Amino acid sequence: MDLFRIGILNVSWVDVIDVLLVAFLFYRLYVAMRGTIAAQIFLGLLLVIAGSLVARAADMKALSWLLKTLTDIWVIALIVLFQPELRRLLLFLGRNPVVKFFIRFDVKEYAALIVGALEELKQRGEGALIIIIRTTDIKLFVDTGLPIRALVSKELLVSIFNRKSPLHDGAVVIKDRYIEAARCTLPLTSVEKIGNKMLGTRHRAALGISEQADVVSLVLSEETGEFAIAQGGRLTTGLTAEQMQELLSQAITSATTTAKSSRSSVGAGDTSTRDYAIEAREAFDR
Repeated sequence: MDLFRIGILNVSWVDVIDVLLVAFLFYRLYVAMRGTIAAQIFLGLLLVIAGSLVARAADMKALSWLLKTLTDIWVIALIVLFQPELRRLLLFLGRNPVVKFFIRFDVKEYAALIVGALEELKQRGEGALIIIIRTTDIKLFVDTGLPIRALVSKELLVSIFNRKSPLHDGAVVIKDRYIEAARCTLPLTSVEKIGNKMLGTRHRAALGISEQADVVSLVLSEETGEFAIAQGGRLTTGLTAEQMQELLSQAITSATTTAKSSRSSVGAGDTSTRDYAIEAREAFDR
């Protein structure tokens, strides 16, 4: 079905969508190259193509042949010269929600990878705080850290939380299997202890961010080597690696369960929320 006519050209919905998609891809490529030397190279290629068109129009055979030879290999030059920028563009497309809908990943394997990194850190006597985003955007807190934007791996997590690493002090934020940032600063909960147990800074930060956003917070205590998980404003401590992995798998696959009432009750230091953490620990012990 034609939308309108420009001279002898008929413009349809397919033509409009085609132009918009091409414009979007060029825009993303421009954003990826902006501020780099690749942008200048790309401009040079455009000038060569424009010069070739002018030479053909003016019937300059020698110049037209030379420029045509250059334009024939521009695809290869594009791949070689713009490899980092093209990888960035493909990474953006791969993280698009529409694409991710058709791509499934093994949740248990993903959870095992993260918990495996925590187990190795535990053996080294180091602590960790990992925040996994489910639905709520926490860009405000991500921006307080150092951007990483790398695929999650056990080796990368272990190296970040290495005591000698400048990034170990703070939280690592993960979204869609990618580490968004490290050394992030998070809000602390007003709850200072559960029962007779005082909460450390990592535990208070894990609980604090779970009160404000739909995230899963994983904590490895540097002092005791204990695992803990916070979600929906509730903290469960004293977990084994297997229990942590099971809870993490369930949290990733399940629907959002965070309620405003639970978040507000933790902020006010409600005793029922504190009892929940103790009861959950006792349940796992049994």
